Amino acid sequence: MGLGAAESQFHVLAVDDSIIDRILIERLLKTSSYQVTTVDSGDKALELLGLLEDADKNLNHEMEVNLIITDYCMPGMTGYDLLKRIKKSTSLKDVPVVIMSSENVPSRINRCLEEGADEFLLKPVQLSDMSKLKPCVLKRQTNCANEIMNGVCPTVSGSDSMQA
Repeated sequence: MGLGAAESQFHVLAVDDSIIDRILIERLLKTSSYQVTTVDSGDKALELLGLLEDADKNLNHEMEVNLIITDYCMPGMTGYDLLKRIKKSTSLKDVPVVIMSSENVPSRINRCLEEGADEFLLKPVQLSDMSKLKPCVLKRQTNCANEIMNGVCPTVSGSDSMQA
């Protein structure tokens, strides 16, 4: 298999309420050889990841992802709220999360990074920004490989419940 085939195993969940931004990020990610799933809200992302509090809605909706990229400002659940829910999850806390925003607000950027975001991208996202994603995914794989050697690597699917 070539390098492109190896990279295509990286699965990205892209979350944005704007259809234009979802199409743009999907095309950029696919151009960079990522497998992409897009949703239009934080709630739909949680459902796909198996993190909804209503256990009945989680049936058959677990998805394995290597990276989550989300808009900051969305109706209902913000990208920051989604980040916090993911980082509280026992099974997803190590999955890299990248926040995107069209607003360059330093306090917002710092708050996201302090809460565990791996990167903060300013919109409009460009092809050159895709190179910032690979280190996030590779860092996770390296950490997981080390944990496998020690017998403690967590899964990257949303099957575990959230911590209290």
